Amino acid sequence: MRAVLVRAPGPLSQHKVESIPDPVPGPGQVLIEARAIGVNYPDLLVAEGKYQFIPPTPFVPGKEVAGLIGKRRVMAQVEYGAYAEKVVAREVDCHRLPEGMSFEHAAALGLAYQTAYFALVERAQLQPGDSVLVTGASGGVGLAAVQLAKALGATVLAGVTSREKGDLCRRHGADHVVDLAAPSLRESLRAEVFAAVGNKGVDIVIDNVGADAFDGALRALAWRGRLVVVGFASGRIPEVKAGYLLVKNLAVIGLQWSDYRDRDAEGVARAQQKLYGLYSEGKIKPEITATYPLERFAEALERFAQRSVQGKMILLP
Repeated sequence: MRAVLVRAPGPLSQHKVESIPDPVPGPGQVLIEARAIGVNYPDLLVAEGKYQFIPPTPFVPGKEVAGLIGKRRVMAQVEYGAYAEKVVAREVDCHRLPEGMSFEHAAALGLAYQTAYFALVERAQLQPGDSVLVTGASGGVGLAAVQLAKALGATVLAGVTSREKGDLCRRHGADHVVDLAAPSLRESLRAEVFAAVGNKGVDIVIDNVGADAFDGALRALAWRGRLVVVGFASGRIPEVKAGYLLVKNLAVIGLQWSDYRDRDAEGVARAQQKLYGLYSEGKIKPEITATYPLERFAEALERFAQRSVQGKMILLP
C-alpha cells in the first residue's frame, strides 16, 4: 500500500509517500480501506517531533480516517497510522456512518468535533444560555466549537485574526466576532468581550491559541467562569497566577481528548452518536475548505505552520 512514512521526525520536506506492506490487524482490531483522511494540527507536530507522544520510528502519521471494513462504512480515531491507503484501528474506536454521510464529512466530523464536544460538555459543563468565547475560532476545532456551542444553546463569540475568518465564523453561528490581531490583546480582548455580552464577561472560554489570547481571555471571564485549554497554536504556553483564579472563583481546565479515546471508548461512542444526531438535524456541518491527494500531505500540513487554515482539510488516498 501507499503511505506517508516518517523514518525520523523532522522537517516536512524529508517525509515521503512510500510503498510499504499492508498493516495486519491484531486481536480486537480491524483493517479499514481509507477513503478520506482528516488533517489535524497534531499531525504536523508529530511529523516534526514536537508532540507529547512520538511513535516508534518508522511510523505513519495521522489520527483519523473514514473508509470501509468490507461493506461497512465507518470512521475511526487512531493515535497514528491514518495517512495511508489501509489503516488498522481498534474495533471500539470505529463508528458506523449515518446513511447519506459522505466519507469526507465523516473524516471531518471526528477529532475536531470530539475535542470541541468534550471541551464544551464534559469539561466546561455548558448550559443553554451560557456565553462562550472560542479562540482560534476559524480552525478545525475552533469552528467545530462555534457550531456546537450554538447548537447547544449558547451565545457564541468567535476570536479570530482577520475579517475573512470572522465572516466564516458568522456563517457557522457566531453571534459576535472578537479581534485577536488587535494590539495590547490582554486589555483589548476583555474590552471587546464586555462590549458584546456586558461587563460580567463570558461564562466559558475554549482556548486553542495560548499566549496573549489566553491572557486576555482569562481576564474576560465572568465570575465562576471556566477556561478550557485545548492547545497552543501561537507557540507560547501561558502561565496562570493562582490568586486571580481565587478572586473570581475561576476554573482553568485541561483537555487531552485522546485520553478519553483510550480510557472511555464507550463515552466517546456516545458523544459520536450525539454529533451524528446534530449533523442529521442540520445543526452542525463540517466546513471542508481543501482536499489534497495523499502525495500532497506536506502542502496541507504546511498551512498549519503558516496559520492559514480555515475549517477542515482532507486527504484523499
